[in-house]
Amino acid sequence: MELELNLDGRKAILKEISREGNQLSISVDDEIFNVDLVKVGPAEYSVLYKGKSYNIEVVPAREPKHFTVNTFYFSSDIEVVDAETRYIRSRDNAAGGHVSNIIRSPMPGKIVKILVAVGDTVEVGQTVIIVSAMKMESEFKAAKAGVVSEIPVAEGDTVDGNQVLVVIEDAEV
Repeated sequence: MELELNLDGRKAILKEISREGNQLSISVDDEIFNVDLVKVGPAEYSVLYKGKSYNIEVVPAREPKHFTVNTFYFSSDIEVVDAETRYIRSRDNAAGGHVSNIIRSPMPGKIVKILVAVGDTVEVGQTVIIVSAMKMESEFKAAKAGVVSEIPVAEGDTVDGNQVLVVIEDAEV
């Protein structure tokens, strides 16, 4: 298996060389790592590498195939770039880059507050919806300016991970 990853803006190629139980051999940009990897929670992993133990949390971000990876000392944003991602980017670029801004729930939760309505104009960074998940409330903001075209959820709704919450289209000029 081979994956292209964007790590904080840097491209890396990750390949799984072999796997036997918890023992995993991978290469990252042709550098080989032999690790003992165990999933210890819904988004938590324990990794043993060269006699040292690391706890890693992998949290899905707002966009599909985007994750925040947290360790005790570091946090990194990672995007998995696969064939589907490359196809969508190619298609969007050929169409002149007209892409809707779709805000999705990163994990199951409950809609606390919807701060916009269909037809509202939003600015970059404007909070549009608040979701409660894992005893925390998260504000989701518009990544680009536009017009709210769809809100397929209501306040009080329970939502699944990766469920569409708000769709923002480019404003007509």
